[in-house]
Amino acid sequence: MIVIDGSMGEGGGQILRSSLGLSLVTGKPFRIENIRSQRRKPGLMRQHLTAVQAAVRVGDARVEGDSIGSDELVFEPRGARPGEFSFAVGTAGSATLVLQTVLPALLLADGPSRLVLEGGTHNPWAPPFDFLEKAFLPLVNRMGPRVAARLERPGFYPAGGGRFHVEVEPASVLTPFDLVDRGEIISHRARALVASIPASIARREIKVVARKTGWDSDDLKIEEVEGSPGPGNAVLLEIESEALVEVFSGFGQKGVRAEAVANAVVKEARRYIDSGVPVGRHLADQLLIPFALAGGGSFRTLPLSRHARTNIAVIGEFVDVAISVTDVEGEGCLVIFK
Repeated sequence: MIVIDGSMGEGGGQILRSSLGLSLVTGKPFRIENIRSQRRKPGLMRQHLTAVQAAVRVGDARVEGDSIGSDELVFEPRGARPGEFSFAVGTAGSATLVLQTVLPALLLADGPSRLVLEGGTHNPWAPPFDFLEKAFLPLVNRMGPRVAARLERPGFYPAGGGRFHVEVEPASVLTPFDLVDRGEIISHRARALVASIPASIARREIKVVARKTGWDSDDLKIEEVEGSPGPGNAVLLEIESEALVEVFSGFGQKGVRAEAVANAVVKEARRYIDSGVPVGRHLADQLLIPFALAGGGSFRTLPLSRHARTNIAVIGEFVDVAISVTDVEGEGCLVIFK
């Protein structure tokens, strides 16, 4: 049985989610200790427990330690299976991260799957639904599967309550590809979302984006969201190039000025644009497992985060693939799988 130290590297929930996802694909059981030991509230929280429960259902798995606050877990899958699944976090915890846990196995399952996920879709600590839909899944689909996601209603922090649907048509294998050149930037746009809060907040954010980027007014949108269970605010910047679409996000929080939220998102997007790399830092982290399962390919990205390097270490415990990270001229690195 593989033993994973949950305190290694960045010591967060990604270690658990990656271990669950890779265990489902490979059939290898594992035990993880010191779960989220470097977090203010260590052990399993609600969204992590939902990810475990989702993996148990998809993998018909035996599990020990699946309770709130648990700092150790044993997971033994009997075999991943496709089907119709519904998973609810029950809080504003990220539903997109629950999908991240089970998706690798469903991409390679022996039949299609349909999923309904409920919880947070737009919160500060996870990829928002828009990133999933426009940046991540189109690249997964290049590998052979067909994954489509549809947002029914958003769920902002702290209320949560969002809901989205995912349909997966699997592939027998994942086909690797190279993503080293971004090409020309074709278009860009900014959206400021507000739900049950004054639209003036979105106007202030869009004003900052306009001033900092110089984008035309046609590329700047304010959206007053209907149907959200609670109040919320997000700023989303989309950069479409010849190679892919990247999405950068920021979220309004109590005590944080709208201008600060917008400034932070623009700064991140500007660094990406100036670097010339095709893959941003968050997308790089998300692509590691699909590329590893494909057993080949490469992508060029900004310097890897500690989060991503920890993910590479976890992948090495389950998959026999060499992942090399080489600095390239200027800012960034080349990640090669073989």
